[in-house]
Amino acid sequence: MKHNYILLITSVLSLESWSQDTIQLSKTELQAKVVENNLQIKIAEKNYQSAKADYNQSKSLFLPNVAASHTGIITTNPLMAFGSKLNQEILTASDFNPALLNDPKRTQNFATKIEIQQPLINADGIYGRQAAKAKMEAYQLQIERTKEYLGLEINKAYMQLQLAYKAVNVLKKAEETTKANLKLVENYFKNGMLQKTDLLNVQVRVSEISNQLQYAKSNVQNTSDYLAFLLNEENSNKIFKPSDELENSITHSSFETKLSEERKDIQAMQKSVNAYEKMFKSSKLGMLPRLNAFGSYEMYDKNIIGMKASGYLVGAQLSWNVFDGMKTIGKTEKAKADFQKAEVESEQYKKQSQLELNKTSRQLKDAENKVNLSKLAHEQSQEAFRIRENRFRQGLEKTTDLLLSETQMAQKELEYLQAIFEYNFTKSYLEFLSK
Repeated sequence: MKHNYILLITSVLSLESWSQDTIQLSKTELQAKVVENNLQIKIAEKNYQSAKADYNQSKSLFLPNVAASHTGIITTNPLMAFGSKLNQEILTASDFNPALLNDPKRTQNFATKIEIQQPLINADGIYGRQAAKAKMEAYQLQIERTKEYLGLEINKAYMQLQLAYKAVNVLKKAEETTKANLKLVENYFKNGMLQKTDLLNVQVRVSEISNQLQYAKSNVQNTSDYLAFLLNEENSNKIFKPSDELENSITHSSFETKLSEERKDIQAMQKSVNAYEKMFKSSKLGMLPRLNAFGSYEMYDKNIIGMKASGYLVGAQLSWNVFDGMKTIGKTEKAKADFQKAEVESEQYKKQSQLELNKTSRQLKDAENKVNLSKLAHEQSQEAFRIRENRFRQGLEKTTDLLLSETQMAQKELEYLQAIFEYNFTKSYLEFLSK
């Protein structure tokens, strides 16, 4: 009675978990959706947009800075009052009266001013702009590499989903086989041909298979949830189902084991090194003088909207910050250290990538060997179970031997499917590392 109750609860849980919406998807559809919706790609794109904005700011190195202002004052300050009248072009001989010069009446002045500043020679700014461009290009390459990585991750998750469904099917077959054997054992027990322990062993095996089947179905849900996360979709009440079956065989491919300099992440790392180099050069050139032009057009009146008097100013300035208390020197030393650190990090990253490439290449060979061995073991376990099942029906095998053989057959089939998954994923990972 207790055994039947457990089976009932397991069946109810199974029905609840598989009553959700099942959506069939191909790998191509998944890859298209992940490029469009994935949050990691969106973050990478925002990093690029931020770097692009920094690069756009560097256009100020060539473009003029234009500003306009309108200022109003009321003053009795002798100098300001005299200057305001002078700017308004309303001075008369009486304004030179010492009494009025020393104690002027309240004077108001409104000035409209348009200023233009034009950079001419700023050597440090040129390298600063080049650094911003290299940084922007590095983020662009990171977007492409992120898309390649997510293609690998989608491929892995899709194969995991295929494997999960395959495991469900294998365990369903094992459950059917075990239940059929249970009926046979129950008949043998009623006829006094088997012991109660034989019946209990088969009942326990049925419960084990049902439990494993439930775990396999939960794994389908877990993988579906992860796919929904990659696609940035709500994962409630949704199960994905692959439109393609998991392959039962492997295809051999050869790969270059030397790290490619054309890999997007390697190129991005080199762009980052270039950016630090340009910043270092920019810091060094910050000690040189700068040449900038400037000009302004001014209009004055005692009324707020008046423009009776006007004048202009044009000039150029050569400035040189001879000594700023070691600030520029310290900034240059820091930029040099950052550049050298970036070079070392780039070299380390390349060596780590080559190490990973070599290791994965060996893992692919190991995975191929594992597939071949697990395939042979699976075929042998099938034949062993067929022989034991026939002998059991003839009363020539023990129940425990039959259960052991059946368990081994299901286990070897799952191991074979797992080996195929590991080979195909390792192959995909090696392709990713070889790009």
